[in-house]
Amino acid sequence: MNLMSTSPVRVALVGYGNAGRIFHAPLVSGMPGLALRCIVSSKPETVAGDWPAVPVVATPQQAFADPEIDLVVIATSNQSHHPLAKEALLAGKHVVVDKPFTVTLAQAEDLLAVARAQERVLTVFQNRRWDADFLALRQVLASGKLGRIVHFESHFDRYRPDVPSRWRDDDLPGSGLWFDLGAHVVDQALQLFGCPEDLQLDLALQRDGARTNDYFHAQLRYGSRDPGLRVILHGSALVPALGPRFTVHGTLGSFVKHGLDTQEDALKAGGRPQWNGQGGTLGDWGRDPLVGEVVRHVDGQAKAEPAPDVAGNYLAFYAQLLAHLRGQAPVPVKATEVHQLMALLSRGEASARHGHRVSTADLREDTE
Repeated sequence: MNLMSTSPVRVALVGYGNAGRIFHAPLVSGMPGLALRCIVSSKPETVAGDWPAVPVVATPQQAFADPEIDLVVIATSNQSHHPLAKEALLAGKHVVVDKPFTVTLAQAEDLLAVARAQERVLTVFQNRRWDADFLALRQVLASGKLGRIVHFESHFDRYRPDVPSRWRDDDLPGSGLWFDLGAHVVDQALQLFGCPEDLQLDLALQRDGARTNDYFHAQLRYGSRDPGLRVILHGSALVPALGPRFTVHGTLGSFVKHGLDTQEDALKAGGRPQWNGQGGTLGDWGRDPLVGEVVRHVDGQAKAEPAPDVAGNYLAFYAQLLAHLRGQAPVPVKATEVHQLMALLSRGEASARHGHRVSTADLREDTE
């Protein structure tokens, strides 16, 4: 269903924890054409302090029953994604779910089937497709400067030695670093290289008092499609000395990038990006203070040059979603991509549980 291009898309945000407060409320509000009409929260005073003009409702059902709401954003605990998204779809709403989409592949398949039956848009918030370093890396790869890629290493490491008392760090389905940060780095690898032929994952609990995985190390192989390529995806909460975010080696050169995209920290500090109407944001939003480096050998000597200086832009997710709802662009994260990512996360868990490599070749059919 296409929404009229002259009317705002009216949004209900369900949940005002970290995801709703830090990411979705500022991003929805920063996109002309989207109107944040209500926030579902049990802490109305907190919402009122940040968004005094936005009504607060106590239950998701109140938002789902409101005929004035076009789009529902689910930014609640992982285990609640499936039931809330399903209820919103059955109420006739378009739905965005924060990652991870669900906690099992079966739940993901159920939601995708309901969305098809209801003829409603359903997508997942994979914001790190719009990280500055990832956008720059895509430009470097497209330029051919690195040649044929043989090694790709993506580290999403942090130093958080204390285990907080929150659901993300409890022993629950869909909790832990693999479903949290792993959902980002796997999605980025899929965007760059497509679906692997097999996957091996190691999970660990490394911090004192850890209740769920706070370490993952995955290797993706591409078999006959690209037998030499090795993709390493790594995340840990116990890394005092941070190394590169990306290390990529090809037959002609390398790309190395230190530091994380700045948008999350800017949003945590209260930043509110504004769309400039031309595909980007106003001011210096998303600028990377530490751009990557491309190293190539010329006449036997290593020559380094800065990678492209590209601004990150999380607003682009909502800009594309708005255009899609108006019939003007593809959905930002396709159903096939949602399914493929959830299948890889699930098979990764199976690999870690049984201690061996698992095949993922059949999942290539999702995108071929």
